[in-house]
Amino acid sequence: MSADKHSASFRDPSGYLFRHSGTLYRQVNKKYSAEYDLLMSSGLYENLLKAGLLIEHQETDIAPYESEGAYKVIQPEKVGFISYPYEWSFSQLKDAALTTLSIQRRALKYGMSLKDASAYNIQFHQGRAILIDTLSFETYQDGVPWVAYKQFCQHFLAPLALMSKVDIRLSQLLKVYIDGIPLDLASRLLPFSTRLRFGLLTHIHMHAHALSRLSDSRPDAPRTNAARMSKDAMLALLDNLKKTIQSLLWKPTGTDWGEYYTFTNYSDSAFQTKKEILDDWVSRIQPKSVWDLGANTGLFTRIAAEKGIASISFDLDPAAVEKNYLNVKAAKEKQLLPLVMDLTSPSPSLGWNGRERDSLFERAPAEMVFALAIIHHLAISNNVPLAELANFFHGLGKWLVIEFVPKSDSQVQKLLSSRLDIFDEYTVEGFERYFGEKFITREKIAIAGTERFLYLMEMRT
Repeated sequence: MSADKHSASFRDPSGYLFRHSGTLYRQVNKKYSAEYDLLMSSGLYENLLKAGLLIEHQETDIAPYESEGAYKVIQPEKVGFISYPYEWSFSQLKDAALTTLSIQRRALKYGMSLKDASAYNIQFHQGRAILIDTLSFETYQDGVPWVAYKQFCQHFLAPLALMSKVDIRLSQLLKVYIDGIPLDLASRLLPFSTRLRFGLLTHIHMHAHALSRLSDSRPDAPRTNAARMSKDAMLALLDNLKKTIQSLLWKPTGTDWGEYYTFTNYSDSAFQTKKEILDDWVSRIQPKSVWDLGANTGLFTRIAAEKGIASISFDLDPAAVEKNYLNVKAAKEKQLLPLVMDLTSPSPSLGWNGRERDSLFERAPAEMVFALAIIHHLAISNNVPLAELANFFHGLGKWLVIEFVPKSDSQVQKLLSSRLDIFDEYTVEGFERYFGEKFITREKIAIAGTERFLYLMEMRT
């Protein structure tokens, strides 16, 4: 079978990713051979692997994608779902930053240094942040400053500072600035009080000013030798970055859905019935993957995750996702990944030629999708017709578990209280008609004690 080069893997001359017969491989080029051999022989690879900080790989005999210039082909351990920094909660981005600093500190002990500090090189695998780019290391040269310092500040420190000190929603600037938030922009947006904190003053405000002076200098002006940095000075820099990152806090409150389950109109018995129905369907279908759309803090996602099924909790609300992730960490859950996602505007394709970062749909399908207590928000709050909703869900997974909430439900009545009811087709009959064009209904169950229905549907092909 033919091999295909990964569309996002083209910037680093050290090597790149490609697929062969559906399996992902990484080609290591000859120009990176010395660094790769040092990584493997120095003990750094084993150290990072033991600490759970670097994805494991195996060297293979498979033919390289391009034989000219190839040194080795390695097969990295598979990461189930690739997520992006603008989909992470505050603590996910914070943990990714601390993971990057920990890797850099360990690398220095083995005579190496991270040449990249891109947030896209970090993924959440089996419940924790891990580096997936094996070719991110270079040989450390005494006196040379950390080449990835600016990138680290743009990808991690700037967005975390903005999320903590201004507004949590500013994480979405990472969709606009694919190589991290410019430091001059972060400096302008941050409140004056951040200039009174040494870490933020140094790594954002003064750093931005220095970059501005450098860019404003005349092209023909003589260049002085770059400042040298001893290893001890670099370690001190890393320690200060770590301290600055750790000092940034955000409490997940003040958003619409962070306390959703506290105010639900479900009785305890109805809530338990809903969980039992979902448990039965998941147990019978035994999907390999589950996406829970509008998952809040992941209560229902855990029905699948606790069965060892790779499960993703998507929710619009950053407070709900933050709480979900903190629960994942506390319980050391390995199968659940919480992510921020606005279903009315899901993550698009981004980057060079629109192909570096995949859209949500390009990362589909899951085998089973949950859509619980969300369709009324999409149909009524956002004016999305049922036909459009059926088409949307049809592209996301083979099996659909969906809850229909009728107009008589108190939650829908709240939505209609401040607007004209123009939703004539929003009925059980209308729902079943439009979704019946895209799915086959395998089961329909009324949730006792409510006027809601749960449907188990299978995608029509």
